[in-house]
Amino acid sequence: MGDRLKGKVAVVTGAGRGIGRAEALALAAEGAKLVVNDLGAASDGSGASQTPAAEVCGEITNMGGKAVPNYDSVATPEGGDNIIKTAIDAFGRIDILVNNAGVLRDRMLFNMTEEEWDMVIKIHLYGTFHCTKAASVYMRQQRAGRIINTSSISGLGNLGQANYSAAKEGIIGFTRTVALDLGRYGVTCNAIRPNAGTRMTMTPELKAKVAKGIAAQGITKPEDVDKFFNQMFSSKPEHIPPIVVYLATDEAGYINGRSFFINGNNIGFYTEPQITSQINKEKDFWTLDELLKVVPEQLCKGVVNPAPAEPKK
Repeated sequence: MGDRLKGKVAVVTGAGRGIGRAEALALAAEGAKLVVNDLGAASDGSGASQTPAAEVCGEITNMGGKAVPNYDSVATPEGGDNIIKTAIDAFGRIDILVNNAGVLRDRMLFNMTEEEWDMVIKIHLYGTFHCTKAASVYMRQQRAGRIINTSSISGLGNLGQANYSAAKEGIIGFTRTVALDLGRYGVTCNAIRPNAGTRMTMTPELKAKVAKGIAAQGITKPEDVDKFFNQMFSSKPEHIPPIVVYLATDEAGYINGRSFFINGNNIGFYTEPQITSQINKEKDFWTLDELLKVVPEQLCKGVVNPAPAEPKK
């Protein structure tokens, strides 16, 4: 075990499986004491079990670390408070928070129910807020802390994931503002967009959606679909923790309000959104006739619709 995080206390939500488990083990390997939170629900948010969190705590103990489980849901204010309180009660402080808990309820927008929307928003976006707010009280008092949120490249747009995309991109905006709110107190807040094969991604439903999408490319044989799908998620949960652990160190204090992409051994750093073209008018308002001419020629020159309408049959 290392000691980069010796004396630190970390909370990882959704740490019973997949990426969260890998993050918890990696933080513990660098000397952090862990609160392993996991409701133990299925990937769609149904059910509950204490087994996943308890097993990860056992793994950490066996490697010489210290860990306690927590089984609260991040989706409620009480759950968020209890998760952070577990760290305070067990170890006396909270230095690192990794918001990782999540579920999927994929559905095309025109078929999505309000319950499917609410479930995903509450666990991803509300859950990140609940735990971060509770932790921020202690981190502000300590004048030190590291918060790492989990977003997704799906936030940039992904077929059939309006709820998930909205939550994940909301987390990016939340991250930027938390960084500004807490930065003066020595607390940083950053986000990751991980890509890895987990129980949430390696599903028959997603595979069927991918198969439909690549059929237009002539990829239809089952063995070719399998190969394409497996290559999409060749990255493993164990690829994700190194940058998370780095962002949790004292040395990473200069990074705040930023986001990273991780896919296998590739780590990418996102720039902030920028205006890349603009049009100006000295007097009066723009008219529709002017915009019909200027927008395609100047403001949006070269822009292509990523999902053009299908030809009418």
